[in-house]
Amino acid sequence: MNNNFVLAIHGGAGTILKSKMTPEKENAYKQVLENALTTGYGILEKGGASLDAVEAAVILLENSELFNAGKGSVFTAEGTHEMEASIMCGKTLNAGAVAGVKKIKNPVILSRKVLEQQDYVYLAGEGAHLFARESGVECVDEDYFYSEQRYEQWQAVKNSSKVMLDHSDDRKFGTVGAVALDLHGNLAAATSTGGLTNKKYGRVGDSSVIGAGVYANNDTCAISCTGYGEFFLRGVVAYDISCLMEYKGLSLQAAAEKVIMEKQVSLGGEGGVIGVDKTGNHCLVFNSEGMYRGVVGAGNQVPAVSIYRN
Repeated sequence: MNNNFVLAIHGGAGTILKSKMTPEKENAYKQVLENALTTGYGILEKGGASLDAVEAAVILLENSELFNAGKGSVFTAEGTHEMEASIMCGKTLNAGAVAGVKKIKNPVILSRKVLEQQDYVYLAGEGAHLFARESGVECVDEDYFYSEQRYEQWQAVKNSSKVMLDHSDDRKFGTVGAVALDLHGNLAAATSTGGLTNKKYGRVGDSSVIGAGVYANNDTCAISCTGYGEFFLRGVVAYDISCLMEYKGLSLQAAAEKVIMEKQVSLGGEGGVIGVDKTGNHCLVFNSEGMYRGVVGAGNQVPAVSIYRN
């Protein structure tokens, strides 16, 4: 058993400017981030599994309408909410993912249920809903996901072919995620999102795709991504960082900066990643103006949360 453990979380990246944020809203974001960190930290501190810690942290973020995941998910073109989530265990490389799910209160819980059975990794749409019912995952009425802010965002583009990021007045990529290293040396990662406002055709981003929006491997790192999903899918971002560590010998920080600050920029991709490696080093790397983020660990028991670049 090692003596180091760490948890990092994110609540999305993008053009997040202090000039557009009221003190009250900034405090609200920070409070939810701190609560998620404290919850996950409590599990790790007692010797709990990293998989449990990242799930618990993401549940807290999904339960807040401030973030585009779970309760805060944006409206689709049909006026519904389609969510996706994923979770991965670095010890076993087992993973679970769901996409195109509706009325699931906490999609990350459903993805964990998928991980825990051996036949599947990725379930979508009606099949995922059937599995949710059989697994006893909590479902809620559609109006649970309603918020005035999200509704107004949808109304602004409702009758057009345009899709929108989860804020109409700035470019924010609405995703939540967590990565952790536990006292047993095991890594885990989880990611969850409500996608893009006014999205059509069952569009799926990177958040639920293993290797693109999430990845965990005890030999290297655990990664959760937030950004423009199409670019992160093309770049296989989460696995790319792990590969640079495994095959090129790069540090977590160097690998993340290579992928986010160079490779994604050259593709045109905007966003960021959080990561933790097998020795407890962490990274919070983004090429956008800001990223809702936080970290807590054995070296610092007080949650540290940030929003803006500086």
